[in-house]
Amino acid sequence: MKKDIRSYSKEALRDYFVSQGQQSFRGNQVYEWLWKKNAHTFEEMTNLSKETRLFLEEHFSINHIAVDNIQRSTDGTVKNAVKLHDGLVVESVMIPTENRTTACVSSQVGCAMGCTFCATARLKKQRNLLPDEIYDQVAAISKESELLYGHKLTNIVFMGMGEPLLNYENVMKAIDKITSEEGLGMSPRRITLSTVGIPKMIKRMADDQVKFNLALSLHSAIDEVRSKMMPVNISNNLDELMDALQYWHQKTGNRITFEYVVWKGINDKQKDIDALVHYCKQVPAKVNLIEYNPIDDGAFEQASPIIIEQYVSELEKNGIIVNIRRSRGKDIDAACGQLANKS
Repeated sequence: MKKDIRSYSKEALRDYFVSQGQQSFRGNQVYEWLWKKNAHTFEEMTNLSKETRLFLEEHFSINHIAVDNIQRSTDGTVKNAVKLHDGLVVESVMIPTENRTTACVSSQVGCAMGCTFCATARLKKQRNLLPDEIYDQVAAISKESELLYGHKLTNIVFMGMGEPLLNYENVMKAIDKITSEEGLGMSPRRITLSTVGIPKMIKRMADDQVKFNLALSLHSAIDEVRSKMMPVNISNNLDELMDALQYWHQKTGNRITFEYVVWKGINDKQKDIDALVHYCKQVPAKVNLIEYNPIDDGAFEQASPIIIEQYVSELEKNGIIVNIRRSRGKDIDAACGQLANKS
């Protein structure tokens, strides 16, 4: 079986070429083609001799993703069905606005977290994505952004399929490549990792002194309510989570973003609003109130605009930054919580 050449570091590629009686700088050239130029084939590596390209083809593979299906929403949002080298499929989304383009990328095939309001949770988790598979999603969306909107990608959110903190090593390696000048050269400040909240992994990120932003899928600041929607809360309750978030802020100095959907009959009472205000006061944070995107069975329903305004009013009155986020790409099942490989 051929080895995946993108599993090699630049140093390992240099050493490999030396072991084959060639000059080490060939390793630099191949590495640049693989990452900065995002080559899909060895044939594209035109500054290598034909003999070298054939040798690489014989001994190595480039397990590149293939964008298998593209859907475009009426609001400009683009959803990619991304086929992996083993035939499995994940989805990633490009969200354009007037002056920026955001890539929403997946970190796992399926998800094991079981959140009851999310379509991805209904897919079994099949495996973690490798660093190059995450990187490829970003590179593909950046290329689409230039083609459709005339500018490169500006932001990345890890809010697609899967829980990023349960694929920690590969996600961190992918972000390193994305932010490296030898990769896509993006600023880590333009990357946001979204998690359901795994305290020990949030602390690990803080200890690793990551430079990107942290978002937490909260949806209730009352343990009983949150545990019914998000099984992770049963073993990682809100107090443990807050301890980890305070540790994160202490280590990084960065504010946390709470993602919060308000549902009719679930978290639309005054006690829910009061609990959120109290929770936000324990650590520097802002709140994104997110429009709910139905996932067919009607078990969850968006709360009324009056309740949303009550949330906004109470949060602002207490000095907490709050934004209302309108969903994009709902008509192609590309909005938050809707990624389920229907295509």
